[in-house]
Formats: sequence, structure tokens, C-alpha cells
Amino acid sequence: MNLKYKVDDKPGFGALLLYGLQWLMICIPVVLTSTFIAPAGEVVFFTQKLFALSGIAIIVQVLVGHRLPLVAGPAAVLLMGVIAAASQGHPASTIYPSMIIGGAMVTILALVGAMKYIQRVFTPRIVAAIVLLISFTMAKPIVGLIFADKSHAGLALAATIVGVVVMAWANNIFKGIWKSTVVILAMILGSLSYYCLTEFPQQFMSDTVAPKLFLAEYNLDAGVIIAFLFCYIALLINQVGSVQALGEFVGAEGMVKRQKRGLLITGIMNMASGALGVLGPVDYSLSPGVVASTSCASRYTMLPAALAMIVLALFPKAVAVLLTIPQPIMGIVLLFLMATQVAAGFEIIHSTKAVLSFKDGVVLGLPIMLTIILSFAPAEVMASVPSLLRPIVGNGFVMGIIIVLLLEHIFLKERGKK
Repeated sequence: MNLKYKVDDKPGFGALLLYGLQWLMICIPVVLTSTFIAPAGEVVFFTQKLFALSGIAIIVQVLVGHRLPLVAGPAAVLLMGVIAAASQGHPASTIYPSMIIGGAMVTILALVGAMKYIQRVFTPRIVAAIVLLISFTMAKPIVGLIFADKSHAGLALAATIVGVVVMAWANNIFKGIWKSTVVILAMILGSLSYYCLTEFPQQFMSDTVAPKLFLAEYNLDAGVIIAFLFCYIALLINQVGSVQALGEFVGAEGMVKRQKRGLLITGIMNMASGALGVLGPVDYSLSPGVVASTSCASRYTMLPAALAMIVLALFPKAVAVLLTIPQPIMGIVLLFLMATQVAAGFEIIHSTKAVLSFKDGVVLGLPIMLTIILSFAPAEVMASVPSLLRPIVGNGFVMGIIIVLLLEHIFLKERGKK
């Protein structure tokens, strides 16, 4: 590809700010779509920590990690882990220490170079299944967000149908820098439209609990830890895949070292996020599309966006303004993003020819159906599961990964295949 700026090129000050603004428009929605899991009364400070952590992660990755222009933000796989654990009554003091352990696992795997062995287990079919499972597991929380305002359920339903179609249309016709603004524009215009049809908020959100930078308590639960270790396996695959995809796209050299450094930084940042009581960051795979539309692959253009996120984190009132986005609009945006995730899964299936027979389809279909059923299973059903297994069985995403691994490598393994 003919790039105006290559990975290690340094654009002029004006171009640097312009490209940085573009990246910022992508980074902000990445953070905001994860804030709905914040503890009651701590939403603003929780969001501040997310912005700061994501900004720091980007800076460290760009300068000493994989050294590629990749967006980093709260990991969707960890978001699902938190939702599943919280729905079973596990407090933050149990959930986030599990992230510290998961981050430590990723760090150790990066240090010992174990990825080359792990990648053998995760066939293209399993990777495609994991990508799809992320989207289907998010169905229940998305429904909860879209219909959070019971008094305007009809409006939320109409907005969902219109919103996702308009976003898909805009994503198709927008070119260049405008293509990367679809999500942020949807948040702004969607919020204004929604409030025009209901009523504008009388005051901005504010915290009612004294801010705590670090977790006050640490408790360990074996079931929660095991569930999060599976989530971190998916995070690890996501991280490696994002770096590899962009590295190949821009023709970056030394990919083995870039992968190791990137994975190491991701592990360390996730350990820090666990201590802070927020979601750990991962690199997103959307960067190749942005680079292709702008012909700019300079990693340095990420720095203004990352610095802006850190500065934004220092001003709670500015964060509070961003948090005025109605929950139904946030749910619609998440629905669109998860639809693009499904599209990415189909792309993997097509490009790798992961499904060539009915049996191959079953390997993908069974985990997806099980994930959906477990995600919507009644609370009394999960209450009947032994407490040690409940965080695992009650996490549809984790169970989906376990089932697809068993089907692929044991029960539906191809004969004569080692």
C-alpha cells in the first residue's frame, strides 16, 4: 500500500494534530461504551480512570511496545467477564483481583515466548468462534441498555431499528476521515434526537461515593479466577491478532519482537487495571481501516489522542458531559459495534475456509447456541450450580470457549489429524 506516512515517520505539527484528532474521535467511544458497568455512585471517577489508563496504554505501546498505530481501550471480553461475575453477586473486591492474575498470566506468557505453542491450539475455526461469541454474549446487556428507559420503550425500539440501519449506511458511504467518525457522530446526534423527543437532563451526572484510586479490598474466588483466565485467553488472541493484522497491512518489520513487547505491555497494563478496579485494555483491530482511509500509518499520530484522553481524565465535569449519552443510544451503538464483530467473524470463516462441511458448522453453531441460552438463563437455574463452578457455567462466553475447544480437538476432531 502507498502510504503518505509510514510507521516511524513523524508528520509536521499540524498534520500530527489533525490525525491525532481523528484517532481521538475513535478512542472516546471505545471507552464510553464500557462505562455502564461502573459501580453505582462512582460512574464519573470510573470513567476518568478508564480514559487515563487507555491513554497511558497507547503511549507506552506506541513508544516501547509494539510501536504501531493501534487504538487501545477496555477489552470487550473482560466486560463480559465482569457482567457475568457481577450478575452472580460477586463484588468488585473479587472480580478485579482476578484481572490482576489474568494480566500476570499474559505477562508471563509473553516473557517466556509461549505464544508459538498456544497458537497451535487455536485453529482458525476456534478463533472465528471466539470472535462470534463475544458479540452473542453481549446480547443481554445490550437489550438491558436499549430498554433501560421503560417509559419510552417504543421510542427505544424505533430508534434501534433506524439507528443501526443509518450507522451501517453511513459506514458504507463515508470516506476518509469521516468513516472513522460514524460512532461518535451517532452518539452525539442520537443523544440530541433522543432528548428532543423526551426531555433534556436537568443536571450532569456526579458521583455520590468518595473516589478511590485503588481497590480497598482483595478477595479471591477460584471459580471467578478460572472464568477470567479463559477471558484472558480470548484477550490474548485478540491482542496478537490486532498487532499481526496491522503489522502485515503496513509492512512493519520485526513482527516477532513487536508481538512480544505488545503482549508484555498489555499484561502489565491489565495488572494495573485490576488494582485500579477498572477494565483492562487491549488493542483493537479497527486500525487497518483507518490507516487505509487516511494513508497515514505513523505511530506518532496516536500520541496527541492519548495525551488528550489523559487530560480529559483530569476534568470530571468534562467526563460528566460525555456521560449524558442516554443508555438506549449507548445500547444502539454497542449493537452496531457487535454487528461489525460478527462481520469480522464471518470474514475469518471465509478467508480461512474454516467451515467447509456440516460438521465444521456444528463446531461453531453449538457453542454459539449454548452461549445465548446461558446468557439468558434464569437466576434460579444458576443458583442450583455449585458455587465453585457457578462463575464458569454462568459465563456464557467462557462456556462457549470450552465447548468449541472440546468439539474441535476431541469430540469432532478430524480423523487422521494430530
